[in-house]
Amino acid sequence: MAALARLALPPTTVPRPAPLPGVPPGVSIDPGTTPAYGFLEGAGPPLFPADGMPGRVPLAPHASPGEEHPEEAALRALLAPLVSATPADLPEGSFPHAGSGMPGPGVFDPARSREPLPAAGPVPPPGSPLFDLATGRPGSVLDAATVRRDFPILAETIHGRPLIWLDNAATTQKPQSVIDRLSTFYTHENSNIHRAAHTLAARATDAYEAAREKVRRFLGASSVDEIVFVRGATEAINLVAQTWGSATLRAGDEIVVTELEHHANIVPWKRLADAVGAVLRVVPVDDSGQVRLDIYRALLGPRTRLVAMTQVSNALGTVVPVAEMTALAHRVGARVLVDGAQAVSHMAVDVREIKCDWYVFSGHKVFGPTGIGVLYGTGDVLEAMAPWQSGGNMIADVTFERIVYQAPPARFEAGTGNIADAVGLGAALDYVEALGMDAIARHEHGLLDYGTALLRAIPGLRLIGTASDKAGVLSFVFDDIPPLEVGRALDREGIAVRAGHHCAQPILRRFGLEATVRPSLALYNSPSDLDALAAALRRLRVGQPAPAP
Repeated sequence: MAALARLALPPTTVPRPAPLPGVPPGVSIDPGTTPAYGFLEGAGPPLFPADGMPGRVPLAPHASPGEEHPEEAALRALLAPLVSATPADLPEGSFPHAGSGMPGPGVFDPARSREPLPAAGPVPPPGSPLFDLATGRPGSVLDAATVRRDFPILAETIHGRPLIWLDNAATTQKPQSVIDRLSTFYTHENSNIHRAAHTLAARATDAYEAAREKVRRFLGASSVDEIVFVRGATEAINLVAQTWGSATLRAGDEIVVTELEHHANIVPWKRLADAVGAVLRVVPVDDSGQVRLDIYRALLGPRTRLVAMTQVSNALGTVVPVAEMTALAHRVGARVLVDGAQAVSHMAVDVREIKCDWYVFSGHKVFGPTGIGVLYGTGDVLEAMAPWQSGGNMIADVTFERIVYQAPPARFEAGTGNIADAVGLGAALDYVEALGMDAIARHEHGLLDYGTALLRAIPGLRLIGTASDKAGVLSFVFDDIPPLEVGRALDREGIAVRAGHHCAQPILRRFGLEATVRPSLALYNSPSDLDALAAALRRLRVGQPAPAP
C-alpha cells in the first residue's frame, strides 16, 4: 500500500484565479501562459482554430469558487478503486511502461530513466484530465482529434478513405501554423539576411535569428552561438566528420557507434575511418534491441576519440541512455555526437543534461519544413572547428593574401541559407512547446503500449525491437507475408506506413531481416488509428478483402 501512497487525491476544492479582462463570467484561464496561447485549468493543450492562427482558444466554464469542478469529480470516481488497491489488485498493464523506466503501478524508479514521465492509465477519452503522479494534480491530455485538425494534410482521402499517417519516423506532417508562417515570410519578409540596411532585410534577419533562439531554448543550449542551421541531421553529421574528424583523427584512433544507427550516422564515420586509418567499433544490442552497456564500457579506451550514437532508434524505437553513455565516453577523453532526429518529436531534450559535444536533428522530423536542420555544438568545440563550406557570410575579412573567418555559428553557414525554412522550424517548435513535450510523451507512450498489445495479439506477427524503453515505433514482420506487400495492402486502406530497411540495414540484419513494416507514432495519432491498423492486418492475415470505403 505504501507504493500507492502518491495516488492520494488533492483537496476537493481548488482556488480559482481572479477573472481576467475580456474573459466571460464563470470562465478562468491560466494567466501564467504565453499570451499567444491559453491553457484552461485541466482542459489540456492549446488549440488552433481552423485558420491555424494562434490566439483564440475554446474556453470551458468552471465550477463556482469553493465547489468541486465536474472534471475533478469524474477524476475522483475514476481513481477511487486505485486509492485503496494493493499492487496485486491492479490489472496487468494498469499503467503504461510498468517496469520499463516509466513509473509502474504507483512505483517511481528514478534510476531507470533520467526524467521519467508520470504514468498514465488506459488511453483516456478526448478532453479527459490525466492524474499526474508527480504533482498530485490533474494534468493535460492531448486530444488527438483536436490536434489532428491543425494538420490540413490529415484531411486527405487515400483510395477513398481518410488518411491515417503512421509514417512519422520518416517525416512528420506540418501544422497550419507552420504553413502560415512560411506564407507570411514569403509575403511580408522575404529578403537575404545580415547584409542590407533596408526594412525587409531587417525583418528577415530578425525572423531567422529568432528561430535560432527558439532552437536554443528547445534544446536547452547555453547560447545561440552554439546553434548552427544546416540542411538536416545528415549534413550536420557530415559537417562534424569533415571538419573536426578530418583534423583530429589519425591512424589507429577509434570511433565507436552502436548497432542501432541510421546510415547517416554510420557512413560518414566509416568513410572517415577508411580515409585516415581509424577503426570503427560497434556496440551490439541484446535481443530486445537495447544497447549492451557492458560491452560498450569494454570498448572504450585510450584510443577512443569519438562516440556517435542515436538517442532513439529509427528502426526499432529503442531509447538509448545517451547521458550515461556520454559520461562514460568523456571519462576516456572521447567526444560525443548524439543523433536526435528521432527523439525531438517524442521527448524533451536538454543538451546540457546530456553533456554531449554535438547534437543534431532534422526539422521535418519535428513538424517543421524539409531541408532545414540543426547542429548544436558546445562553444569550445565549435570554436576549434575549421569551416566546412566557404564563401559569403562566413568571413570577417577577405583579401587575396589572407582570409579571416567569422566566429561560430556564422563560420558554418556559408552563402544564403534556408532562411524561410529556418523560420518555419521556429514555428514548429512553438507549436510542440505550446502543446507541451511532457503531454506529447505521455500521449505517445499510451499509444505505444496500446498498439503493442494490439499487434502482439495478431497471429503470425512478430514485433522487432522490444526494449523496455521505447518511443513511437512498432516495427514488425509477418511470418509469411513480405513487408512490401503488407505496406501496399495498408495503403489501399488509407494507412501510410514505411516498409523496407529504413536506412538501418545493420540493425535489421542483427535480427536476421532485410526489411520490416514500421508504423510510427506522433502527437496527432489516436487509438482509433491503431485499431484501424490492427483490423487491416487481421484481414490481410486471413486473406479477407477490405470493406468498401
